[in-house]
Amino acid sequence: MIDQWARMQERYDQLSSELIAPDIDTNKRLVLQKEHAKLATLLEQKKQIDAVMQEIEQARSALQETHDMEMKELFQEELTALEQQHKQELAKLEDLMYPPDERDNRDVYLEIRAGAGGQEAALFAADLLRMYKLYAEKQHWRFTVEDLSTTDLGGMREVVVHIKGDRVYGHLKYESGVHRVQRVPATETQGRVHTSTATVAVLPEAKEVEVNINPADLRIDVFRASGAGGQHVNTTDSAVRITHVPTGVVVSCQDERSQHKNKAKAMKILQSRILAVQLEEQEAKMSAERKQQVGTGMRAEKVRTYNFPQNRVTDHQVDVTLKNLDMFMEGNMDGIIDALVEMDREKRRLRSAAVLAQ
Repeated sequence: MIDQWARMQERYDQLSSELIAPDIDTNKRLVLQKEHAKLATLLEQKKQIDAVMQEIEQARSALQETHDMEMKELFQEELTALEQQHKQELAKLEDLMYPPDERDNRDVYLEIRAGAGGQEAALFAADLLRMYKLYAEKQHWRFTVEDLSTTDLGGMREVVVHIKGDRVYGHLKYESGVHRVQRVPATETQGRVHTSTATVAVLPEAKEVEVNINPADLRIDVFRASGAGGQHVNTTDSAVRITHVPTGVVVSCQDERSQHKNKAKAMKILQSRILAVQLEEQEAKMSAERKQQVGTGMRAEKVRTYNFPQNRVTDHQVDVTLKNLDMFMEGNMDGIIDALVEMDREKRRLRSAAVLAQ
């Protein structure tokens, strides 16, 4: 690794010399400047890591040399903070060396649907919606319900929300899949634990240039909105349903009073759903070519189990179990989200190593 950084520094110095040559070709200059800037960023981050590591060594030495208990406690606190900073700086370096997916910075449409389990599944879907809303608040994201279908007991058949903020897709993309709950339903009279499911889909918001939709391929229906929304919403044809005939993807939206606004929202969701289908097809093709499953987050995969009697939540993608389900449902999801982000980073690292080995 030391040789790698030495070679990187040598290449950086070489580029610095070439870029000051007066007769350098314009196109070549642009190419060299791009490589030079990337190396500069990497080397600067390495200097930051080395500086933190030096502080860690000094704190360790001070901790070993002092005999004063109060000073030991202070040095230990400083050492713990520095080790955490070192870990964060290493993660930044890995993100620079193995860049994350461009879509990680995008906003998302998050869809939750009740699965197997009848009313209990619908109640669980409502619980998941609340959990994600609380997590979004902790991340200072904007959380907007775009479409909602409820049940008589306060559950949800399905809901679509738009989440806007910093690196939303990067945090939530592995939430896609089947979420299983084990608990005693409110409607259970004999105290038996039931198993129900809900499906979560996380769709990166599509850019219009990515999804080319022919208007002739769309069937647009308008109808009266149902549920909460006020008298005006329920007595006019403001709700919109759009069907993309070639793929069979259907989107409906009734949150706004204006038919035009509902149509615009439905089109955004439709674009993101079609993009998600395209991405799944690409990922399946890549997996087949690599002859190994790298994990797609597709909806058919069971990703997490919520066991209420044991206050336990298990994520099956990273094999992490937390025994604080009550807090997890309050939006304190970092214990699993962080593990999933690290899993994603490890995948990028392995893919980069595989490319270099070719």
